[in-house]
Amino acid sequence: MSGSWIGGLASNAVEGWHAHRTPIILCTLATLAALRVYLHLNDDGVELNALPKLYEKEKTGTKPKEASPTTKASGPKRIKGGLAKKPSTESNEVDLTKPIKVLVFFSSITTKTEKLATAYVESLSKRLAEITASTGRKTLAPELLDLAEVDFDDYFISPPKEAEPTAYLYLFLLPSYNIDSINDTFLEHLQETHHDFRIDTAPLAPLLGYAVFGYGDKEGWPNENEGFCFQAKDVDKWMAKLTGRKRAYPVGMGDMKSDHVERFAEWASGIEDTIRHIATTGLLGEGIPGSGAADESDADVEEEYDDGEVVFDDEEVATQKNSSSRGLDDLEDLGKMINSSTAGDKKSKKAPIAVDFTTYGKTTAKPNHPSGAKEMVAKNSPTYTALTKQGYAIVGSHSGVKICRWTKSALRGRGSCYKYSLYGINSHQCMETTPSLSCSNKCVFCWRHGTNPVGTNWRWVVDPPDMIFDGVKENHYKKIKMMKGVPGVRAERYSEALQIRHCALSLVGEPIFYPHINEFLALLHAERISSFLVCNAQHPDELAALKAVTQLYVSIDASNKESLKKIDRPLHRDFWERFQRCLDILREKRFRHRTVFRLTLVKGFNIEDEAEGYAQLVERGLPCFVEIKGVTYCGTSTSSNAGLSMSNVPFYWEVCEFARALEKRLEAKGLKYGIAAEHAHSCCILLASERFKVDGKWHTHIDYKRFFELLEERGADGDWTPEDYMGPPTPEWALWGNGGFDPRDDRVDRKGRKKEAIVVREAPE
Repeated sequence: MSGSWIGGLASNAVEGWHAHRTPIILCTLATLAALRVYLHLNDDGVELNALPKLYEKEKTGTKPKEASPTTKASGPKRIKGGLAKKPSTESNEVDLTKPIKVLVFFSSITTKTEKLATAYVESLSKRLAEITASTGRKTLAPELLDLAEVDFDDYFISPPKEAEPTAYLYLFLLPSYNIDSINDTFLEHLQETHHDFRIDTAPLAPLLGYAVFGYGDKEGWPNENEGFCFQAKDVDKWMAKLTGRKRAYPVGMGDMKSDHVERFAEWASGIEDTIRHIATTGLLGEGIPGSGAADESDADVEEEYDDGEVVFDDEEVATQKNSSSRGLDDLEDLGKMINSSTAGDKKSKKAPIAVDFTTYGKTTAKPNHPSGAKEMVAKNSPTYTALTKQGYAIVGSHSGVKICRWTKSALRGRGSCYKYSLYGINSHQCMETTPSLSCSNKCVFCWRHGTNPVGTNWRWVVDPPDMIFDGVKENHYKKIKMMKGVPGVRAERYSEALQIRHCALSLVGEPIFYPHINEFLALLHAERISSFLVCNAQHPDELAALKAVTQLYVSIDASNKESLKKIDRPLHRDFWERFQRCLDILREKRFRHRTVFRLTLVKGFNIEDEAEGYAQLVERGLPCFVEIKGVTYCGTSTSSNAGLSMSNVPFYWEVCEFARALEKRLEAKGLKYGIAAEHAHSCCILLASERFKVDGKWHTHIDYKRFFELLEERGADGDWTPEDYMGPPTPEWALWGNGGFDPRDDRVDRKGRKKEAIVVREAPE
């Protein structure tokens, strides 16, 4: 009985221990801590050996006792390495006198996010005024900042410096793109800042906090695992590292085609509550996600670095598998390893640790090509869907072709484009294509709906030129064949259209960006397809390396640095220097290529009082021709949010006035240019160098047959001049003053009824 009773008692004790061990342990620890504090406060002479004594009492005035040199501490050695971290002062140094300022950062290609961000800042301003009234904490007016316009160093290495001490809260409203955009540049900057050993591990820790809201498209990216709002999540992750995990509110995500309004309202409400709490306490919160003390996600934890302390066991340093296989991600880790090796057993001489200094950055999206490189326009991406809906045929991963509206018009005998009037190109035999859908500008007048990729350098899969050439031809012919049953198509022109004779490399993007542009041009020329290549004066090295091309264009959209930045919105920071270098290269090529400056006039941007500036650029580049063209407005253009409307489209008489003013400025500079031809239907006027005026007649057309003969006789690097393939005199109907409308065709209204071409070249009285 006694044995049974004892066994039962033991069993009950074990069960009680398991049921209540947590509070028992906590109570025991609390009791020991209270006892130690009591003894320290009330017994000056007692030496406590149970726990190591960290300091001597200040009132004794004695120094801490030094450990005996012969005494060997038990346990592993603790070796300090890397940057010493400053102790957090958030909990005991709260300054409620600093005003709160909210900075709202956004990025936008299609301008949707910018509109949403603008509306949010307006409503937030009212909410902040209410918070100030209820809490007494001063709040400043929120500021809206475009990531494409700010200098990242001013905001993301340390908080901005103000004359009055200010506490900042960063908010981000970010769509996610599967194309190169400012988001990629921003993420790269955050990552580089985090990895830079010269910068504190949490340089943005002085911020009150940050929060991110992402916009996505679930049709293209069904869920988070497949890329929904992936760039917003990446910004959230890197900001967590740079701020010391000061996430003010969990990252929000909304689908632009369904629930983004509801999701954003929830997120904005949470941000308001957080700001109110900050205004009251000075802190994000205690014990809640975003307080700065809560655990991050698994992904964050896996990529975090050590806290400046590495633990080694004396006897197992050389044999630890983890230490030998673990990669070094930062120079901080290198410092830890060096310190540990010098502080260890100096008697054992070992080979130095091999360190790989290569930086392996993580991509924001999984590679979608066997080579591991990213495709510029993947078939499962929203970009691909958007471009194909607009009528583009995507070839490979970065090329495209689209049938031009002038091709359709010429097939039906309703007029050809300006290239026929000015240079003798048959529009119905012209293929409009590009080997690179990416561009390095975001021009306000671009009619490509903001869906083409943008980037400053090539980082994608490179498709071979022969595959692109075959693909664009095949798709162009498919689109031509679709016109066979369209009312009004002329049989002879349809037959001619099935033989491409010209390629306009100006569809979208930057064709010179393609690494094998010379090989692609050679394939065109081998089939006697002429080439007009248009570049945006942002890639001087590629321009300098360009070989034979029938006619070479450079877009000149502004006469000075400020206007160029405003209208082209270039991604390169040294855009003006690149621009000027391209003009110098064009000057060198003017006796090798037919060179053209293309001026796109946008009222309110680059017309008023800029003739002199353009004249200076012409003086610098000395092109063969200067095309002056009024902007074409498209209601779905991305420029709608850049202030572009029908009021920015110049009348033809305004383009004529500008052309005459430019001609006068060039004449005053002693430059021999004159107004040679026009195509009023396209609002386009051509100034030509008098090199192309023979016996008093303009010769702006091209002898294409002679061009290919020169190319075959002398090669792509052969020695010839533009005058060698100068064509016959420009037709009378195309000369300045005659309108430039193809007399073979009939101009019609929207209902197909014939109408007279009336040209107004003077300002109405």
